[in-house]
Amino acid sequence: MTLEYLLDGVLCSGSLGGAAGQEIPAVWDDSRRVTPGSLFAALSPVSDATRDGAAFIPDAVARGAVAVIVADGHADTLRGRFPGVAFIPAQDPRAAFRRVAERFYGKPSRNVRVLGVTGTNGKTTITYFLESIIKAAGRRSGVLGTVNQRVGERVLPSKNTTPGLLDNQIFLAGLAREGVDYAVMEVSSHALAQQRVDLIDFRCAVFTNLTGDHLDFHGTMEAYFQAKAGLFAGLSPEACAVINVDDAYGRRLAAMTRARVITCGMSPSADVSAHIEEVSLAGTRFRVRFFGREITLTTHFIGTHNIHNILGAFAAGIGEGFSPEIIRDGIGSLTCVPGRLERVDAGQDFCVFIDYAHTDDGLKNVLACLKTVPHNRLIVVFGCGGDRDRTKRPRMGRIASELADHAILTSDNPRSEDPRAIIDEIVPGFTGSTYEIVPDRAAAIARALALAGKDDIVLLAGKGHETTQVLKDRTVEFVEKDIVFKLLKGK
Repeated sequence: MTLEYLLDGVLCSGSLGGAAGQEIPAVWDDSRRVTPGSLFAALSPVSDATRDGAAFIPDAVARGAVAVIVADGHADTLRGRFPGVAFIPAQDPRAAFRRVAERFYGKPSRNVRVLGVTGTNGKTTITYFLESIIKAAGRRSGVLGTVNQRVGERVLPSKNTTPGLLDNQIFLAGLAREGVDYAVMEVSSHALAQQRVDLIDFRCAVFTNLTGDHLDFHGTMEAYFQAKAGLFAGLSPEACAVINVDDAYGRRLAAMTRARVITCGMSPSADVSAHIEEVSLAGTRFRVRFFGREITLTTHFIGTHNIHNILGAFAAGIGEGFSPEIIRDGIGSLTCVPGRLERVDAGQDFCVFIDYAHTDDGLKNVLACLKTVPHNRLIVVFGCGGDRDRTKRPRMGRIASELADHAILTSDNPRSEDPRAIIDEIVPGFTGSTYEIVPDRAAAIARALALAGKDDIVLLAGKGHETTQVLKDRTVEFVEKDIVFKLLKGK
């Protein structure tokens, strides 16, 4: 589309001159991604509002930007410095660019039904269940999440749980062109606070839970909650809000949306609830009660936390109009979510599970789950991420002290911090001597497997699906499942 059309009704286009008819092939707010002929918005980074967005203009122009949105008062000076480039002044460049991006991509969420999942824990698992339900219904979906981005058999790596505003629009526009019916998204609190999902019309949003995490970013639990609540406050009356009312924050959230609310939880008072009948290492059989009806489901997953995840997906499926039988088939056909209680079996006489649990609540859920199945000892290997919320470190130690028979404290992704200093902040949570310290994570895994005897359970918590470990001066390959297989074959 032309520059004039792109700006019509959005920004003043009276001073474009000969650039008015220029065809614009792309719009960007990151100078590193600018391609020849693009429009660029000179915005201060969300993570560093003190940095002047104009500092990125020379790079954008050098890469071929032909038009630049700038803050009021800068356009005339910049025209003199960069002749031939159209500078468009805006009182609020960030808001103006959002409107331009919306015009450029044509609101693809009008043509693709977008289902968002938010909360501290369970987001990834629910997106996998929703994807499986949609497939059972004979429909197609694209998924944006922590593990990867995928459309059917096409898989791409993920950089963030929720991509940036433009990447979301690009992904949705691609789905719309392919005729894909649904997009299923994990929606992080960072993305909500940074307005990365602002241009998306969510047809359904699922709230899982809220527990202590990301306080390094949000500061307080209330600020963390308000970021999550923004997703539900923005839903239209035609949308559906699925809310776990077993969670205290969920009970608050139910009154904060205009959307049709479907509550879920283990409580019989929820619209969608469950009663567990049988649990084993092979899976779970349970009954789901919903709006006066009942259906029996079986799943390969174990643990009350996973039943909560399934209830969220089940309720979203009902909200989307899928039959209970289709939802049941979709839930039953999902065998594994990468790094979520993922079992590693090399023929050993004990169980090894890999899980992404990296919060105290997540670790509690997984350890409590594993304690319910027949076993001898429960051994856990875990650490805490560096440069992240420090308050959860002693809480995770306390959980491991209470629920595991033995813990091995090690590194997670230490980033710029000293791994041993992180461990020292976990130790105060322990009330006994049921732990040892092995800072090197590969050595800690080897130690746990060497300790394990017949019918023991070893849980490797914290890294889950991740394929690297982030150290102070480098990032190294670290595929936990491969490490375990190699060690077990040599045991």
